[in-house]
Amino acid sequence: MNSEFLLALNEIEKEKNISKEILLDAIDAALVSAYKRNYSTNHNNVVVNIDRETGSVKVFVQKEVVEEITDSLCQISLDEAKKISGSYEIGDTVNIEDTPAAFGRIAAQTAKQVVLQRIKEAERNLIFDEFSEREHKVVTGIVQRIEKDNIYLDIGKTEAYLSPREQVPTESYTFHKRLKVYVTEVRKTTKGPLVTVSRTRPAFVGKLFEEEIPEIKDGIVEIKSISREAGSRTKIAVWTNDKNVDPIGACIGAKGTRVQNIVDELNGEKIDIVRYSEDIAEFIKASLNPAEVVSLEINADEKEAHVVVPFHQLSLAIGKEGQNARLAARLTGFKIDIKSDAE
Repeated sequence: MNSEFLLALNEIEKEKNISKEILLDAIDAALVSAYKRNYSTNHNNVVVNIDRETGSVKVFVQKEVVEEITDSLCQISLDEAKKISGSYEIGDTVNIEDTPAAFGRIAAQTAKQVVLQRIKEAERNLIFDEFSEREHKVVTGIVQRIEKDNIYLDIGKTEAYLSPREQVPTESYTFHKRLKVYVTEVRKTTKGPLVTVSRTRPAFVGKLFEEEIPEIKDGIVEIKSISREAGSRTKIAVWTNDKNVDPIGACIGAKGTRVQNIVDELNGEKIDIVRYSEDIAEFIKASLNPAEVVSLEINADEKEAHVVVPFHQLSLAIGKEGQNARLAARLTGFKIDIKSDAE
C-alpha cells in the first residue's frame, strides 16, 4: 500500500460517509488474519501497523520480557530486550518487526477486499435505513422476475418480495408490469435488506385512500376500520368531526373519480364506503349496506348483534357465500346474526 491508497480512503470517506479510521482499523484486523493464514501461525501476539502518512505496512510480533523463557514465540529474555532498548524491564512488551518480504502484495489485496466489503455493507445499511422509513407505506414497483409463484419487484435501489400469500388471487403478474404494493417489513439479511410487500392487506387499501383523498391525508376525515377480502370486496368505515365535511362524499369524489382511481388500482375490487358511528347500532346498520335493517338487538357484553332485514333483502344482507355479513362483522367487531322479518 502507499499514500495514493490513503488518498483513496479519504475520497471514500467523503463519498460513502465511511470513517477512514474505521476502514483502517478493519484493514489492520484483516492483515493480522492474512499474516496468520499465509505464514502458518495461530499466536495472538501479532500486530500490524499501517503508517497513516505513507501507507507503509509493518508486522510486529509482541513478546513479553521474562527472566526465564518458557515459550520463545511469546517471550524474550531481559538480556535480549536490553539489546533493543536499555529501558526494558521484566513484564514489559517488546514489539519485534517481522514483516515478510512479500507481505506488501498480500497487504494490498487484503486492503482492497476489506474496503470493497465495507463499501458494500455501508450501501446496504443506507438502503435499509431508507426503506425502513417506508415500512407500512405504499411504494411503486415493476415486476422484475418471477420464480415459481414468487414475485420480485424493482422498487429503486433494491428488490421487493411479493410472496404467494400476499398476492391477490384474481390478479395476474407479468414481467415489467407496474403496480403499487404495501411495505409490510424491512429487515437485514446476509444478502442485504429484504423488503417484503403485499397487495392483500386491508392497510394497503387504507394507504391508497390516504394517497388519493386529501381530506384523509390532512386528518380531516379519519379511517376507523377496514375489512377486506382481497380481489373481491372491501368495506371501509370513515368518520369526521367537521360538520361541514361529508366523509363518504369526500372519499367518493366528484362523479366518483376518487374512489374509482382506487378501484382501478385494485383491478375492479368492489369498495363499500361506510359512515362510522360511535352508536354501535347505527354503525352495524351502515356496515350491512346496501341492505336495509328493519330492527336489531345488541348484546354489548358478548359483542353480538341480531339483525332483522326485509325478506326480499335477506340474500343481499348476507351476500354471496356470506361475504357481506362476514365483512360487516369484521368491520364492526361484532358477530352479526341476520334473519328476515318473515322468520
